[in-house]
Amino acid sequence: MGTETMTRRSVVMFPWLAYGHITPFVGLAKNLADRGFIVHLCSTPVNLNSIKNNIPQSYSQSIQFLELHLPESPDLPPQYQTTNGLPLHLHDALKKVLKMAEPDLTKFLKTLNPDLLIYDVVNLWAEKVALSLNIPSVRFFTASAAMCSYFTHMMTKPGEEYPFPALRLRKYEQTRTSELLSHETRNFKREKSQETVDKPAQAMMLVNSSREVEGKYIDYLSETMKYKVVSIGTTFQAPVDSDDETELIDWLARKPASSTVFVSFGSEYFLRKEDLEEIAYGLELSGVNFIWVLRFPKGEEISVEEALPGGFRERIGERGRIVEGWAPQAKILGHRSTGGFVSHCGWNSMMESLNLGVPIIAMPMHLDQPMNARLMVEIGAAVEVERDEKGELHREEMAAALRETVGGESGENLKRNVKRISENLRLGGSREMDAVVAELEKLCTKPQRIA
Repeated sequence: MGTETMTRRSVVMFPWLAYGHITPFVGLAKNLADRGFIVHLCSTPVNLNSIKNNIPQSYSQSIQFLELHLPESPDLPPQYQTTNGLPLHLHDALKKVLKMAEPDLTKFLKTLNPDLLIYDVVNLWAEKVALSLNIPSVRFFTASAAMCSYFTHMMTKPGEEYPFPALRLRKYEQTRTSELLSHETRNFKREKSQETVDKPAQAMMLVNSSREVEGKYIDYLSETMKYKVVSIGTTFQAPVDSDDETELIDWLARKPASSTVFVSFGSEYFLRKEDLEEIAYGLELSGVNFIWVLRFPKGEEISVEEALPGGFRERIGERGRIVEGWAPQAKILGHRSTGGFVSHCGWNSMMESLNLGVPIIAMPMHLDQPMNARLMVEIGAAVEVERDEKGELHREEMAAALRETVGGESGENLKRNVKRISENLRLGGSREMDAVVAELEKLCTKPQRIA
């Protein structure tokens, strides 16, 4: 047993400080641990505390935490060591403060002397730290390869037509995205200048995806980046049974099969008053059963009753449930009574819905979400709620999409498509992870190590 422990590969993982980034790192950590790796997850205490319940006790010896304490900065209040609840204007400040913790990351790597560092693409500077210690490293992109390939194309081939017409930003999205793209282009150029001058021969990037979902986009991303891009397959694991929200699950169980939609727009996006009102009326007009998770920014003193149209709760009666803050998403999506997922199309939510075989009613809001929505429509897993030329939501369009998904002919086609994708993800996921392990083993084999 001692010999076996001595030969196990050791990996340090360094995610960006957002729950949407940490979650796929945890999934990858579990899969690597299942294949004999020892994994050290490095993040701030508040982020590590948020994932402790997602790692069963059986992983206690193979997945361990490294607490990274960020230095104080006049630009960032001390309570903001995570993007959860972080105002958008402070995101760059958080990145700078995390970079200031480079000496502590260096100390961890010197002490542990791991076989490999897997770092988030947001933390690109970590590559140089690993190189200085002769530790192989690989970057991990936690969002969709399709979105990454689209924006990489725009930055590296300006003026050239993107080769996949299914992924297109609409005019109102182009306006909203132009500033973001300009900002990301500046970051891209700055980060490229920070990269290792001599790119390693085995330069590789992992993506939180599967070739079943976006194989051609993975290949194109590899072509444009000139990196080997390797998909990790599905990291989804069925939710552990618990007593959380028993009343809500009991309510759901009383509904007919596939009759209910789950409505949630992620943990870091907050609806505008106008959108919230249209969604409320759309749910009311649809006649469909629903569970709606409502979230409000930290410090914003507003009740659910104030946010909703007058008399909304009374009119929907037992047809709907409104949950404030949090709901057991995977448990609800995996329930037989759930027939659709009304989503902003965050990537983790998309992969979760595909794995559980739930059709998607796409209502993207910003950032990568429009690209993810178009991808889901392209593979036959979603219907997108149409907006007007200004990008505004309308209740009638939402109600029609809900009714068709839950009870219409196109909804039946969606269900068949998503079921097929779900089965293929399960079948192919293990093979993709085996391929990842084989690639990582190559990286771990190097001529010398620094003691």
